[in-house]
Amino acid sequence: MAIPGTGLAKGLAVTLRTMTKRSVTDQYPDALPALPPRSRGVIALFEENCTVCMLCARECPDWCIYIDSHKETTPAAAPGGRERSRNVLDRFAIDFSLCMYCGICIEVCPFDALFWSPEFEYAETDILELTHERDKLRDWMWTVPAPPALDPAAEEPKEIAAARKAADKLIAAQAQAEAQARAEARAQTEARPQAPTATDPATDPATEGPSAPGEGDS
Repeated sequence: MAIPGTGLAKGLAVTLRTMTKRSVTDQYPDALPALPPRSRGVIALFEENCTVCMLCARECPDWCIYIDSHKETTPAAAPGGRERSRNVLDRFAIDFSLCMYCGICIEVCPFDALFWSPEFEYAETDILELTHERDKLRDWMWTVPAPPALDPAAEEPKEIAAARKAADKLIAAQAQAEAQARAEARAQTEARPQAPTATDPATDPATEGPSAPGEGDS
């Protein structure tokens, strides 16, 4: 059974401890605060990874992400192949006056195109200016801190292992193709008839002309 007044005594103890300490005031904006590594400031966009899949816009609870795109047709990579169409990003904007910084868009992005940036100095005097386009979101991308180092004893991520396996297979295929090309070039060289070598008329007896008069006469 809890003793009545225990919570009040704990609160007073905290008050008494803090009364003897000197208060510290952060001299902002002259001195910037030291933010934690995973601070949620703004959302940065790495547009090269964006495939316009629209998952972030569909999953956003506040519907504060606006995306526009168009389709482009790319020619076939090889003769006889078929053309392919791809989405090209035209607009990617986030209305930070509606955003509640839940991070769902970052979590659901399957291609790592959205990141948390610790940047927090983006206040505006007009609420309409809080809708930032992809150019501003791209500028914030360079303020994203590097991810923490992996544990040396941890297993290699499956994505890296798959990428390394694909790269090794491609390198082996290229080496095999180069070896085959060298073997074919060597075979063609050996099968080609050899041209007769030129001889020096001064040393070849078969090409010697008639002897001068008086030569060989005793």
